[in-house]
Amino acid sequence: MRSIVAARPFFSSLKLRPLVLASRPPRFFRSYSTPNMASITVHNSLKPGAPVPFVPKADGKISWYACGPTTYDLSHLGHARNYLSNDIIRRIFQDYFGYEVNFVMNYTDVDDKIIIKARRQRLLELEKEKSYTPEQLRELVSKAFQAYAQSNLALLVAEGQPTLDENNYQGRKDAAYGKVLAGGTLTGEGRPGDPEAKIKMHLNNMDSAAKCLQTSSGFDGAEDILLPYLDSLYKETIDTSDQTIFTDLTQRMEKAFNDDMTALNVLEPTAVTRVTEYVPQIVSFVEQIIQKGFAYEADGSVYFDIGAFEKAGNTYARLRPESRNDKALQEEGEGSLSKSSGGQKKRDADFALWKRSKPGEPYWPSPWGQGRPGWHIECSVMASDKLGDNMDIHSGGIDLAFPHHDNELAQSEAYFHQCGNGEHTWVNYFLHMGHLSIAGSKMSKSLKNFQTIQDALATTYTARSMRIVFLMGRWNDGVEISGDMRKQADSWENTLDNFFTNIKAKVAEADVPTDGVKDLSLTGAGSTLAEDLEQAKKDLDAALRNSFDTPSAMQVILRLVRNANIYMNDKATSSDLQSVEAVARWVTKIVGIFGLDATATPPYNGLGWGSASAAAAANTDPRTAAKPYAAAYERVKADVQALNLSATSIQSALEQSPESEFAEAEKSGERDMEKLAIPYLRATSRLRDELRAIVPSLGSESQAKQAVLALSDRIRDYDLTDLGVQLDDQIDKPSLIKFVPAARLIAAREEKASLLAEKARQKEEARRAREKAEEEKWAKAKVPPQEMFKNDPKYTEWDADGLPTKLAEGNEAVPKSQAKKLKKDWDRQKKLHDEYLSKFGGKA
Repeated sequence: MRSIVAARPFFSSLKLRPLVLASRPPRFFRSYSTPNMASITVHNSLKPGAPVPFVPKADGKISWYACGPTTYDLSHLGHARNYLSNDIIRRIFQDYFGYEVNFVMNYTDVDDKIIIKARRQRLLELEKEKSYTPEQLRELVSKAFQAYAQSNLALLVAEGQPTLDENNYQGRKDAAYGKVLAGGTLTGEGRPGDPEAKIKMHLNNMDSAAKCLQTSSGFDGAEDILLPYLDSLYKETIDTSDQTIFTDLTQRMEKAFNDDMTALNVLEPTAVTRVTEYVPQIVSFVEQIIQKGFAYEADGSVYFDIGAFEKAGNTYARLRPESRNDKALQEEGEGSLSKSSGGQKKRDADFALWKRSKPGEPYWPSPWGQGRPGWHIECSVMASDKLGDNMDIHSGGIDLAFPHHDNELAQSEAYFHQCGNGEHTWVNYFLHMGHLSIAGSKMSKSLKNFQTIQDALATTYTARSMRIVFLMGRWNDGVEISGDMRKQADSWENTLDNFFTNIKAKVAEADVPTDGVKDLSLTGAGSTLAEDLEQAKKDLDAALRNSFDTPSAMQVILRLVRNANIYMNDKATSSDLQSVEAVARWVTKIVGIFGLDATATPPYNGLGWGSASAAAAANTDPRTAAKPYAAAYERVKADVQALNLSATSIQSALEQSPESEFAEAEKSGERDMEKLAIPYLRATSRLRDELRAIVPSLGSESQAKQAVLALSDRIRDYDLTDLGVQLDDQIDKPSLIKFVPAARLIAAREEKASLLAEKARQKEEARRAREKAEEEKWAKAKVPPQEMFKNDPKYTEWDADGLPTKLAEGNEAVPKSQAKKLKKDWDRQKKLHDEYLSKFGGKA
């Protein structure tokens, strides 16, 4: 038997001495003298309720195991919620509180989901290689259609109904599940949740298959119902001695996951483990549990004996005691391939440590025959190998609390259990991340109600905006996707983005040293902002110590930035740049700690968050990095020279070369793209400022004035905008140079052009409407009042002025009330006609 990956020697790094370790009391409630490491509290699932004091077992160090992904499909936003939350807390521990964190994460690369998906993909490939006639293919899809309904949508195939097919499917679907599709529940009570989401998912699969049958399009669209059907027919024919059908999938999905985490700026784990690298260790771990009397073998499978475990004085289901008898969760924890996987269990709640492999499943040798690890045992073995018999933190999504984490705890504490020493503490703090939900249901692959991280980053979010969304909710609370949540996050980001842009521009304008503001010992107006900063530091510290309350921390930052903006924009105040810069540098440090700047590294002493282009330029030769800005300057300079302007100020600006300033920056070793670009941008902006200054001296209608204005606008709106540079005009001061993402500036330019075009279109439409109204007015005015009623068929007789006197209907005189109205109309027409005669002299 060949394993997927060669395993390392059992517990190569564990160095366990169970008797000694088990008898040592955990250093769980030790106090610390170091101020920054004191009084941190955290929500601990092992102690439900209010946050409890966090005290790691080693001074200044934290051991942490996080449940990693099951590598069978692309990761979605629900995974992003979990791993970003882990990353945020880890960064706060490391970069704010100063802990050294040993962060271990696993990849589950052998699992029921992996086995099923890899095997089914292979079966579908083999099926597509067969030579089917159209009739045979249709029969195959039809059988799969009926089997899928039988397994997942029982109401469609109730006893006594005709055979289900694509023609009667729609009617039966509406009758059986119409209420669910309309937003109701299966029971008719409460709000829809996971069961309803699962029904909708199955119906979507059936919809696609029905369409496939109606259009005779072969396999296309029917894969979701075909895969389980083919698996039921041929799964035992797959040769699993060649495990590449599984590893090809897991290695591809592991790479995709890592790419997603890199894109989201998630720190790499200190160490990574994979189940397939630990199979021999898992076998030995299970043997030890059997030897201690806490597990038993049954026909090739091994089960954990909950009764024996509790009889020895241990507690089972410590995280979710209310769920210990939940059969649905127990079955989910055992996996969809676990039915009839071995002999009779002693009790339903006993869970598998080792599963006998059936035909069509991967297998490894063991004392109990060929089999594979149970789901829960994997993490116990890998975490214990890396972190020993006791760890500070174990984390994962809230949906893993039971049975996965509860079973992990039980089997690990059974492994390390020593008779007479009481219950063993394997984990001190369990952190469970709240899951992401959509329309009341947990976002998950099994429900197909998810958006992949790749798709989300391509269409909806940036890495920063996604992280902000999660920072604005508590890590242990559920998050419901909503438009309001996105708007709030976007507003927060835009406020900080504008603040950073403005302060960086002000610092560059002042040309002050940029090595950071060390202290705030300010007087006058700046002292108020200094007080705001000190209060913000205290408030943020209190928030992070309160179980990493990032929503409160984000509000602290927002309030401080708004105060700084008010102070910076207060025209009545002589703005103290140092105080505002100090605020900006502190905010920069905090957003760096939160992982909101992918270009930043500890200790985050920069000013504002960086951009992708700036990060790329940092690894580029300075002259190359500055080349686009130098080229823009040379182009502008040539165009100004071509205007042949005689103004002394223009000639002086043309003579001031930016090269010496750039050479000085280059010589100093500067690699910041913005600082390398500034000499050329200042020179370009100076030329434009001088052009604008001479405009009043040019003739109001002169060609020179029009040329100067056109060039000035082009420099601002195109030459610099396309480089991601915004110029803000200032009275009696040089224009303020701001670095803004080019895409944003270009979008604003296009939006402005679109608005101007729309305004021009509306103006033209209004002009045409006025012309038409004028035309119609004079066409009407041309008719003499004596003639205006003559062609009206309602009347048969008129007086000398052309006013009607007799009605056509009934040959009666025009009533007085009507005659009075007609006279008013006649008077208005006479006035209008007189105006016409006066204007046109009676000519057409």
